[in-house]
Amino acid sequence: MKKQLLLIDGYNVIGNWPELNKLKLDNRLADARDELINIISEYKKYRDLDMKIIFDAMYVPGLSKKDKKHNLDIVWTNKDETADSYIEAYARQKQSRFVQVVVVTSDQAEQWTVFSAGALRISARELLRDVERSKREIKTQVRSYTNQLTGRRTPWSSDQLLRLEKLRDNLTND
Repeated sequence: MKKQLLLIDGYNVIGNWPELNKLKLDNRLADARDELINIISEYKKYRDLDMKIIFDAMYVPGLSKKDKKHNLDIVWTNKDETADSYIEAYARQKQSRFVQVVVVTSDQAEQWTVFSAGALRISARELLRDVERSKREIKTQVRSYTNQLTGRRTPWSSDQLLRLEKLRDNLTND
């Protein structure tokens, strides 16, 4: 099975997720960016995929970093480069028989370009649905583990305790 790489067109997603778009329309674009980064960082914990969020240069030009706090690659394109052109070039470079590139965008022109490179595409709304579904599944698993606690007769292994603690941390952060 191919390793998946998720490339997220940051401002396109912000414009297509209702709660983030509302922040943008209220002139709180930085807050919308931060919220998107937090949401995708949490999602990465659930899905364990390689992910990169790409933002256009018009707001914070030419910065690329591995955000240790969020465990994500966050890219602000160079001054004369759009997120679309960065994503298209990066998708062509990374798509291979070992890596399946998946681009998150609702931009129709970009969709055709990434398809021609062999990448897949999901819309911003599809990603939102998957984020919400993954979150519900984790909460269900935590409830199941918690329910098992009362009837458990053998001691928890350190691995089980660590997984339970991570799930509990995810719930308390919501």
